[in-house]
Amino acid sequence: MISPSLEQLARTAYEAHRGAHPTSLPPWEETTEQEQQAWKAAVSAIAAQTGGTLVEAAPARPLVIQVGDERHSFSTAFTAGRQGNLAISDEFASSHHARFQVARGLWFIEDLGSTNGTSLNGRRFRAPQHLKKGDKIKIGRTVMTVVSA
Repeated sequence: MISPSLEQLARTAYEAHRGAHPTSLPPWEETTEQEQQAWKAAVSAIAAQTGGTLVEAAPARPLVIQVGDERHSFSTAFTAGRQGNLAISDEFASSHHARFQVARGLWFIEDLGSTNGTSLNGRRFRAPQHLKKGDKIKIGRTVMTVVSA
């Protein structure tokens, strides 16, 4: 059995905390990277105190994305946008537009509440979407292709 990732546990803990204060705290996706790191550190510290360990499950294979004539390969979760790990020079892309992450060995994409949305194979989506080879992702006016997932 694979234990939940640090990201998943931190998000779950935060959302439980937020449930007690629904009007004063934003959803996980709207928290800053610094706040998310603080929640991950807290969850990790609790796991260490109870003798547990948290290991990020590695994907079955890296995610390879073609953007123009450049290929990018990722083996851990990342963000795409004007200031993301996958930097996109597109005025219609948000700073942190979309998150790519692994769950149960599969790659998923999630829009991070961007102004212009994210499309997968021509359809805008709200919930995380599973990625597969050949998928077309549109962020702003930038189109990228999944080479392997």
